[in-house]
Amino acid sequence: MYALTPVGLMKLGIQTSLMMAEAQMVIAMRMMGMMGMWRVAPNENARMVGEKVSASLSGATEASRAMMAGRPVTQIAAAALRPVRRATKSNVTRLARLGPGKPD
Repeated sequence: MYALTPVGLMKLGIQTSLMMAEAQMVIAMRMMGMMGMWRVAPNENARMVGEKVSASLSGATEASRAMMAGRPVTQIAAAALRPVRRATKSNVTRLARLGPGKPD
């Protein structure tokens, strides 16, 4: 896990950086989808709103559990980040598979 050590902080930083890079890729693909340059599902705009609420609530719940268990701050932050990272990683994979072009 992410202990309160230099290595634990580095692991948390890497996971955060990966989530931020994936989020930017998702934003780019969705924006291109809105412009008709990337294949996206018709419900993509509604999906992007709903998944943010779900990931935020899951992250808050997991962080609260870690905090109540007396975990170190890095583990609390990692617990909050995990659902968000799972969503961004999943979205990058799904949207990249659809690829550029007009919707079918």
